[in-house]
Amino acid sequence: MLDNLPRGTICIEDIEMGMSRYLQKTVTDRDIEMFAEVSTDRNPVHLDDDYARDTIFEGRIAHGMLTAGLISAVIGEQLPGHGTVYLGQSLKFLAPVRPGDTVHAEVKVIGIDFAKRRVQLDCHCAVAGKKVLIGEATVLAPSRKFD
Repeated sequence: MLDNLPRGTICIEDIEMGMSRYLQKTVTDRDIEMFAEVSTDRNPVHLDDDYARDTIFEGRIAHGMLTAGLISAVIGEQLPGHGTVYLGQSLKFLAPVRPGDTVHAEVKVIGIDFAKRRVQLDCHCAVAGKKVLIGEATVLAPSRKFD
């Protein structure tokens, strides 16, 4: 048995269809600036008010992958949690996230392959109840048993 699994990790043996977890985060200017620095994506639609005002968004927006990163946080911290390995992710961006928006990121179990320890998750992010991102993830869940 693995005794070193962090508290809150949900092992494949305990995952059930329909299980869900979420987090909420308000996206700040600092978040956008830090993401630009780490990713090296300095598109002015994210960083320059004057430039962004003249785009189809009529103002600055957060990087889409910053928003998608909140899905990763739910998966890596809550469901299944620490020890989870990402195998794949599909994403569709439906609307922009702006500085100051509070994003609700949620994942829900829609498929389980216990023999292969694979879990399929429906993923979405919403702002004020409006979905801004949808997708599906496939992950390898931690197990209490050695392979």
